[in-house]
Amino acid sequence: MIKHSFLCMVILLVSISTAVFAQKGGPRSGYNFTTVVDLKTTPVKNQQSVGTCWDYATLSFLESELLRKGKPVYDLAELYVAKNAYFEKGLRYVQFHGKTNFSEGGQAHDVIDMIKKYGIVPEEVYTGLQYGRDFHIHAEMVAALQGILDAVNKNPNRQITPVWTKGFMRYIEAYLGDTPETFTYEGKEYTPQSFAASLDLNLNDYVELTSFQMYPFYEEVELTIPDNWMHARYYNLPIDELMEVMNNALKNGYSVCWDGDVSHNGFSHPNGLAILPTNNPEEMINAEIDKWTTLSAKDRERKMQSFESPVPEMRVDDNKRQFTFNNRQTTDDHLMHITGMLKDQNGTIYYKTKNSWGEDRNPFGGYLYMSEPFCRLQTVAIMVHKDAIPKAIRKKLGL
Repeated sequence: MIKHSFLCMVILLVSISTAVFAQKGGPRSGYNFTTVVDLKTTPVKNQQSVGTCWDYATLSFLESELLRKGKPVYDLAELYVAKNAYFEKGLRYVQFHGKTNFSEGGQAHDVIDMIKKYGIVPEEVYTGLQYGRDFHIHAEMVAALQGILDAVNKNPNRQITPVWTKGFMRYIEAYLGDTPETFTYEGKEYTPQSFAASLDLNLNDYVELTSFQMYPFYEEVELTIPDNWMHARYYNLPIDELMEVMNNALKNGYSVCWDGDVSHNGFSHPNGLAILPTNNPEEMINAEIDKWTTLSAKDRERKMQSFESPVPEMRVDDNKRQFTFNNRQTTDDHLMHITGMLKDQNGTIYYKTKNSWGEDRNPFGGYLYMSEPFCRLQTVAIMVHKDAIPKAIRKKLGL
């Protein structure tokens, strides 16, 4: 099984290679999108060859929260968060005797927890580029860090020394940069902690939600995925109510940090689309089924792969979600930031989704449109401001 630590990068390369299916300019004229919601956000970034999509997506989400609150545009430092997450992840790896996950991957709450503990800095203060490149790539560093952790766990001295954490952090900082004790930003001097406080974000207002039958609904549960290395807890909802939360959030000015699976062949970053095509009449929605079934099997398959116009998509319920999660068709391999909603000519909802793969590899400047059926099946978890949750659902969750 491919680990999340580099799956984001693998998927990016695969998505680029699938551009053969795309006509230049992306989705063809068979799509007619109408904007429903389009929220303010910050520019698209490029995570390059690192598996820290969780970091890029969540900081983009927090930058949008600042805009929602009337603050100016901020460019927050992803690599400052990543540096501290690597350190904390290493601590837990040793505490669990190597029986937990250490990789580049993570979850949205990692960003919240790292800011709470270590503060945050602007991008201009901490770029994370200390190793002779202007391109983010952490494979060598992570392999070396893994070696250090394994050596500590083997415990050749029969007793773990109290200084190994200092050496571990120094190795991280050799690659990514020292922690700035103080810095000046727009004429004011800050520490990472005081700068975080100046943003005036109540980080306790942000909650994560998931949707799987294997957990009790309306309770906090530990989401059992490898990248939940902090063993954090999520509120569990039926999928209909999870989608209601997403829709309510966006319609009321709140964006959504999205965690899900983008390995499905209906996900095409070069085309700017993520859809859930089906050729089974019994599960088709959002299509003229009679018209579709009159096409030859070859024509149906071609249309499903071409991204040239809307095609029938799959009906998704809680049973379908649990089935694909159990057999690992649905895994947490990528995080992105949802900033809007659209409709196509058939009335299907799409979510305007800000990716972190740069602006120049798809027709929408680094965004893609995820259909509602795709999100219903492929979503693993979301993070939202608690006020974005409908009151009836908040009451069920005790929020």
